[in-house]
Amino acid sequence: MGLNFPNPVGMAAGLDKNGEHIEALAGLGFGFIEIGTVTPRPQPGNPKPRLFRIPGANAIINRMGFNNHGVDRLVENVRRSTYHCILGINIGKNFDTPVEKAADDYLICLNKVYRLADYVAVNISSPNTPGLRQLQDAGQLDSLLAALKSCQSKLADKHGKYTPLAVKIAPDLELAQIEAIAALLVSHRIDGVIATNTTLSRAGIEKMPHSEEAGGLSGGPLKEKSTMVIRHLSALLKGTLPIIGVGGILSATDAKDKIEAGASLIQVYSGLVYRGNNLVREIGHALCTPDASVQRSDSG
Repeated sequence: MGLNFPNPVGMAAGLDKNGEHIEALAGLGFGFIEIGTVTPRPQPGNPKPRLFRIPGANAIINRMGFNNHGVDRLVENVRRSTYHCILGINIGKNFDTPVEKAADDYLICLNKVYRLADYVAVNISSPNTPGLRQLQDAGQLDSLLAALKSCQSKLADKHGKYTPLAVKIAPDLELAQIEAIAALLVSHRIDGVIATNTTLSRAGIEKMPHSEEAGGLSGGPLKEKSTMVIRHLSALLKGTLPIIGVGGILSATDAKDKIEAGASLIQVYSGLVYRGNNLVREIGHALCTPDASVQRSDSG
């Protein structure tokens, strides 16, 4: 995406939704941090309880619903911060914004965070905002990407700064959907793709406590689904844009699997919950030291 990452290990969006803890997260050794998802207006998210650990599978179910203080508060927090890292800002739509007007919300957020972000992630794949995943449909996505790229071009001219755009997609896509999304990412010259968000599947946690809770599943059971999407994307994109791999990374081996499937960078979240900050060091060492090098796929 035209950025120089100090290391390939990132903090996924969702932990620091309002950009309140950037310095602390940077101190854990991440090569990049993604804050958000942020929406134009503050919103409380879904009713509690809305977050459930499933320790037997190193998994988490959440139905947070983009709870955040709004984009203006996030911008204030970032401006006050003294962080030193690559910063991604993840943007979404308010829960009560109709899908047909979703682009308006994304454009509001893009305009406000553009100057502060090293890259902007466009979240169209959370399962916890009604209708959001419809934006992955080819017609809807085509219109949204066109609007975002037009806005990006104008903002680049206005600020003298090109801020890359990355689109975050779901793991629950059919191959034909992945093919359509890949084609649109290329045709609209999107700068990166993040694969993947949480899954609606409950494979791997059947009959475990909380397994029937509504929401997106992350952690161990997501690993293979996410890696499969990365592998398909890599074959389709043929290196035209980088892939950020996320989903079920709980060890250096898991991270290597994502890189070998075609990812250029990886992100963790649930793995940090179950393994602690030593996971960041472990993965960074495995991916960055010469004696632990990883063979990337040709299309990665």
